[in-house]
Amino acid sequence: MKLHDLRPAEGSRKERIRVGRGIAAGKGKTAGRGTKGQKARAGGSIPPWFEGGQTPLHMRIPKLRGFKNRLKVEYEVVNVGAIAELVERGAFERDDSTGKGSAPITVNQDILRAVGLVRTLNKPLKILGGGDLSTPLFVVADAFTRSAVSKIEAAGGSVNVLEMPTGRTAAVGVGSTETPAEAATETPAAEPAGEPPARTARARRSTAAEPAVAGAETEAPDSGTSGEAEGAGIETAWPGPGDEADAATTPADAFDATAESDSAEADSVETAGGDEAPDAPDQI
Repeated sequence: MKLHDLRPAEGSRKERIRVGRGIAAGKGKTAGRGTKGQKARAGGSIPPWFEGGQTPLHMRIPKLRGFKNRLKVEYEVVNVGAIAELVERGAFERDDSTGKGSAPITVNQDILRAVGLVRTLNKPLKILGGGDLSTPLFVVADAFTRSAVSKIEAAGGSVNVLEMPTGRTAAVGVGSTETPAEAATETPAAEPAGEPPARTARARRSTAAEPAVAGAETEAPDSGTSGEAEGAGIETAWPGPGDEADAATTPADAFDATAESDSAEADSVETAGGDEAPDAPDQI
């Protein structure tokens, strides 16, 4: 096989029809559009919904008003009268394990599905109050009408509503071990109201220094007091800029008094030990 022997597969290629190229071509003169008319003209296309001028179908049919509620819940409904009829026929099994002959009969969606009152288990169950009931029943369902609850309780039975969770819940055995009741009773510890800790401590120190400042205003400290007394005066509070009575107690004077007390202690130690030591400077 040579390169010039290659041909496309039969039927894979089709030549387009050339219209308006003379009678001999087969599609000349009217070019396959027929003779005159709307469809023979350029741009004479007709929309598919056009019905010749009469009222089209999409305008003739009535329109359904309102809207479709997408949040509607479809229930499997059962009347208490229908349950009472099956009870009289003996369709439900009685629980005589307690030894009481008048024990209520348990009714739920699975049991009603078994006896044929419910078609599917994929929808929630709702009990309606149609009919009469004289047998005590213990009914478990997703919803009840007020008349159904009153008739079931009047017959000596009880109801149990299955509540669906509205939010996310933790898996069983995962997370904290405390029960929901304990978590509800616990309340967070209230933080102490007032100033921050640093400011509270500063206020406490200023409160403790008030008696010493008051004593300094009445009587100025003597220059010959011991180091312990002057040290106590230093620890209480520093005088303000407008306190003239406390002008003698300045940081420099307090430091000199402390140095003198240290030199006195050093002299007492030298006298007791008998060793001579260089005199301490009077001021630093």
